[in-house]
Amino acid sequence: METYGWLTHAQMMSGLALAESTPGPLIMVLQFVGFVGAWQAPGAFSPLASASLGAGITTWVTFLPCFLFVFLGAPHVERLGALPEISASLMAITAAVVGVILNLAVKFGQQALWPETRFDAFVLVLAIGSFVALQRFRVDLIPVIGVCALAGALWALVA
Repeated sequence: METYGWLTHAQMMSGLALAESTPGPLIMVLQFVGFVGAWQAPGAFSPLASASLGAGITTWVTFLPCFLFVFLGAPHVERLGALPEISASLMAITAAVVGVILNLAVKFGQQALWPETRFDAFVLVLAIGSFVALQRFRVDLIPVIGVCALAGALWALVA
């Protein structure tokens, strides 16, 4: 994102918000990145043709290896999981994935709280309120998302 300039931080935040608000895997945010990145730099194609091709290729290269791993590796998973070397490798991969998710949370949290050069207290209040509603009062996720969306829309109209 920062190296190649395919998307801005705001566009990436929009993509993550879209991926979080729709059913299906979060990894589909990559399709959004492929679409928007190709739209903004269409090359010899029209923006729509380039973006459609970018989204299609991104989806293909995201899921093809996964399906190959599942179909080719599934018969061997139990046997491989019993090997200490493989088990240790899988634990290291899990730790790396958790680290990546934590890094993304910090990066996008910073971007949400400081969208340009100013601090956005509304985002902080909404985040804390959501956390309290989910953890302390055990409110379901969908109502919390709905209230946050409504509060954000109202805040955008007022501010």
